[in-house]
Amino acid sequence: MTLDRFDRAILTALQKDGRISNVQLASSVSLSESACLRRVRALEESGLIDRYVALLSQPKVGLPGNVFVHIGLQREKDTELAAFESAVRNIPEVMECYLMTGEFDYLLRVAFADMADFERLHKDFLTRLPGVSRVSSSVAIRTVQKKTELPLR
Repeated sequence: MTLDRFDRAILTALQKDGRISNVQLASSVSLSESACLRRVRALEESGLIDRYVALLSQPKVGLPGNVFVHIGLQREKDTELAAFESAVRNIPEVMECYLMTGEFDYLLRVAFADMADFERLHKDFLTRLPGVSRVSSSVAIRTVQKKTELPLR
């Protein structure tokens, strides 16, 4: 799907406020309400808009900490990668998981309440994931920047 300036403006506005009304959105991007709604629906149907969510405050829900965990697997066979990925999806505190190049196979961002909570996650879940041979963790001291808006060119 090729994006024109109206599509980019709509997507930029929705990334800032997914609850904006169609009336407000149409006004902000200089389109009629019906044209704006048609474009939003087309962006949704194309999959460009993946979903709408509420972004919660980690500290206010009791999970102020972030730890970045590098995971090395014993082997990189497709079946072992699939088993690891399936298991990691079942750990609610794992907020992000990436298959990586380089020294480690996976990078995880894990949200935690305090160091005792992270120790529990490490002992009971992370080291017990299928095929894990090594785990290396780095605790974030503070978040300098965290974006949810993708740049649209």
